[in-house]
Amino acid sequence: MIRWKADRGLEARMLLTMFLLAILYLAFLAVLISQGVSNMVIIIIMGGFMLLQYYYSDRMILTSMGARIVSESEAPELHQIVSRLCAIADLPMPKIAVVNSSMPNAFATGRNQKNAVVAVTTGIVQRLNHSELEAVLAHELTHVKNRDMMVMTIATFLSSIAQLLVRYLPFMGGGGGGRGRDRDSGGSFVVVFIVSLLVWVLSFILIQALSRYREFAADRGAAIITGQPSNLVSALMKISGFKVPTEDLRRVEGPVSALFIVPALTRSSLMNLFSTHPTLEARIEALQRIEQSGAI
Repeated sequence: MIRWKADRGLEARMLLTMFLLAILYLAFLAVLISQGVSNMVIIIIMGGFMLLQYYYSDRMILTSMGARIVSESEAPELHQIVSRLCAIADLPMPKIAVVNSSMPNAFATGRNQKNAVVAVTTGIVQRLNHSELEAVLAHELTHVKNRDMMVMTIATFLSSIAQLLVRYLPFMGGGGGGRGRDRDSGGSFVVVFIVSLLVWVLSFILIQALSRYREFAADRGAAIITGQPSNLVSALMKISGFKVPTEDLRRVEGPVSALFIVPALTRSSLMNLFSTHPTLEARIEALQRIEQSGAI
């Protein structure tokens, strides 16, 4: 078992992100209440949605990806690799899922270390050799070790609520052009819509910034667990150069893409500010520095 050193940079960023999102969340609630939104509606929608997302987000993600939990008899090599890595990293054995997709990728989900799932696509199992697959799985287990999955689950809650309001408010009959109550109702609708849009954008940017750093932290963790940063470098180069089929891209659009070891979309498709992952070049450079420093 290795001597695990906590990533203070990641911990500080997770705390800062949660603090800023909490302020944003409270301000959002205050605006909704001030605009006459029913307290019962707020409790039901926000409270219920948060509980649903916290306890069932992993199942929803697995279902949306078409992932299937596999037993040791169905995937002996995967179970053997993950079991050995968990022993090294001092982690409980997670469930293992497989996604029938030619896109080579992997992700981890779950609300805590005892309720984690590590998923891989059939494409990544076929494309990588044993050492490279081990490095990828160590990367995903580092997300479990760092508990950043739980933070991401909570963090995406507010963004999801704001996104839903932005998407469906125009269909909920707000926009009155009359007088008196109709005009007040229309004004409240505009305020709620604008605030929801701002909350969505700001929370989205905060989440993306945290997502990029947590990928660096997971790369570092994989290098420590396996002792071979070069294996992860090789794996990243292989799967990053793979052209993703259009049908597979449709399955990973939206927040699910942030969970993958590499982004489903290419670097040129999004500005860095809105990217869920650091560039491949930056990740390889960081891993090479780790190897050259002899810190593992």
